[in-house]
Amino acid sequence: MTSQGPILQISDVSLVFGGVRALSDVSFSVQPGELFSIIGPNGAGKTSMLNCISGRYQPTTGSVAFKGQDVTGMKPNDRAELGIGRTFQNLALFGHMSVLDNIMVGRHHLLKNNCFTGPIYWFSGAQKEELEHRRFCEDVIDFLEISHIRKATAGTLSYGLRKRVELARAVALRPDLILLDEPMAGMNLEEKEDMARFIIDLNEEWGMTVVMIEHDMGVVMDISNRVMVLDFGRKIAAGLPEEVMANAHVKKAYLGEDDDATDEDEQVA
Repeated sequence: MTSQGPILQISDVSLVFGGVRALSDVSFSVQPGELFSIIGPNGAGKTSMLNCISGRYQPTTGSVAFKGQDVTGMKPNDRAELGIGRTFQNLALFGHMSVLDNIMVGRHHLLKNNCFTGPIYWFSGAQKEELEHRRFCEDVIDFLEISHIRKATAGTLSYGLRKRVELARAVALRPDLILLDEPMAGMNLEEKEDMARFIIDLNEEWGMTVVMIEHDMGVVMDISNRVMVLDFGRKIAAGLPEEVMANAHVKKAYLGEDDDATDEDEQVA
């Protein structure tokens, strides 16, 4: 990690849907090169926070800054152009398309040829540009070890492989910040170990800052630099993984431990 300013700054973000308050005055920052995890019970507001960062939701109040620039009012595609990529909790692949074509979609915003120059394919540079983007996608495919399914139809793959393809599409953007929404949900132990290895390599070797939502506490403890805990839309703790998991409020909210248990035991005694 570097000593420069935060790559992501969330300031007093609240999100209200009708009468439901999904987030309440949440503030935190992520430093360049960090692997930052957001944890909490179901319904705590974790995905809502990622949606505010990526632009799918606009905060009711508060602000989102990326690399020092206020992006609160920007659309998702504009944030992608600045270098924010993400995966989704529910798979968002094009099931009828090949793995390679799905990954190429992640490069779409980087294409410089348009509807006017594109038809002159051989003379406008469109062919060279497509080959360059395809080469990068092939590098991503090799990195994520999915060469054997590159031509397969995405919708025919197993759940674990589809999760890996979705990660590949997000990586194809070559983002500075990648948002991962439960990247290991529904995976078996071997698949989780592979995914954890890929995430660490993206962070350490590819230089991507990672903000991840994950329920597997073993994974969170093993690979995270820092952890933030949400409960009912509020931040209740943040810090090093071991510090956060020792926090009494976190144990009560996330692990279901009761603060009153000791007092009750003493009364019985």
